[in-house]
Amino acid sequence: MKLLVCQGRLVDPVGGIGGILDILIEDGRVAAIGSNIVEPEVQIINAQGLVVCAGLVDMHVHLREPGFEYKETIATGAMAAARGGFTSIACMPNTRPSIDSPEQIEFIKRQAAAACGIHVWPIGAVTKGQQGAQLTDFKALQEAGAVALSDDGVPVQNANLMRDGLITAARRGMTILSHCEDADMVKNYAVNEGRISRQLRLPGRPAIAEELMVARDAMLAEETGGAVHICHISTAKSVGLVRRYKRKGVQITCETCPQYFTLTEEEILTQGSLARVNPPLRTPKDVKAIIEGLKDGTIDAIATDHAPHSAEEKARGLTQAPSGMVGLETALAVCLSALYHTRELGLSDLLKKLTINPACILRLPTKGRLAIGGDGDLVIFDPDEEWTVDPDQFASKGRNTPFAGRRVKGKVKYTVVGGQIIYQEGA
Repeated sequence: MKLLVCQGRLVDPVGGIGGILDILIEDGRVAAIGSNIVEPEVQIINAQGLVVCAGLVDMHVHLREPGFEYKETIATGAMAAARGGFTSIACMPNTRPSIDSPEQIEFIKRQAAAACGIHVWPIGAVTKGQQGAQLTDFKALQEAGAVALSDDGVPVQNANLMRDGLITAARRGMTILSHCEDADMVKNYAVNEGRISRQLRLPGRPAIAEELMVARDAMLAEETGGAVHICHISTAKSVGLVRRYKRKGVQITCETCPQYFTLTEEEILTQGSLARVNPPLRTPKDVKAIIEGLKDGTIDAIATDHAPHSAEEKARGLTQAPSGMVGLETALAVCLSALYHTRELGLSDLLKKLTINPACILRLPTKGRLAIGGDGDLVIFDPDEEWTVDPDQFASKGRNTPFAGRRVKGKVKYTVVGGQIIYQEGA
């Protein structure tokens, strides 16, 4: 099977290749990149006027299966990913049961193989049952196919256990992805501690609860030599901490999510539970710092933290509804609108945080890049097309997004995995 993508604007943050070029994919791999490629008996995509880049990589999604299939399944999450231009997604282990054994890793892989063609990479739990008491068998999880480790959603509160985990993970060449919030300080509070929480007369999740844990994990990574990745960073001081430890040569990376550089705590007043996420939406000062962190390279990756919930759950009200929002189908457009079209980031720099950087953190050597002989995974999009976010059109089971009704700029036209078109707009 051959696929020829013609006359697209190639953006390659890795090799620096750019310009109007053709890409030939044969037998699942990139066979040629050049001008005016002629090939007989080939499927053709006319990409004139469109951007072509490596398939997007989302290193932080919640697919809910097994145990919460009413929220999402691996199949529906994979379809949502395809619509958003993601060809590789890594799923978090907070399912029921948790992804804490080789058998659960194998289950994820089997379900993913039956889905729409997206690469689904399992992340194994750091502790058994995500209970924070006993480490899982990192070796067994890695050999079964886990690409990283995390107790996301239930942070590892015990510093000694986290230290042991970093030491053990380092021996396996694995990264621990850390949800940094002090559980005693945040409890199940719904909003950022500050002006809005006081206005609503609600207890809040203080910024220091995140920052203390970022500092702890940065220090532990420095002391152990292990690799730690800070999930969904959201405060100005957290960005400063990561920046400082990176300059010291510590193996620390971090991600943020579109909501943390586009929305503030004010959103709670109009969106209610749809704007409830963990960590919470913060202040304009924090948003500015997140953008600066993206610009200077402190923040390595942009992830969605795709967290679908049922409409009934999100309708319970701010203090009773679960935290989280969906993001796979809106992330690229929100990023382009907020960062590229505002000239905060160049297109290549933005795409680096959505492709090669998360692939490198997860140690996926063949993903996030376009190179001759490499995997034929790519996304083709119109960076300038405007559209309105309509959750009723989502492939995801989740409709919980604060971006509903928002005009955004940037539309995915094709998603290709291994030379196969798995999503085409309108098809």
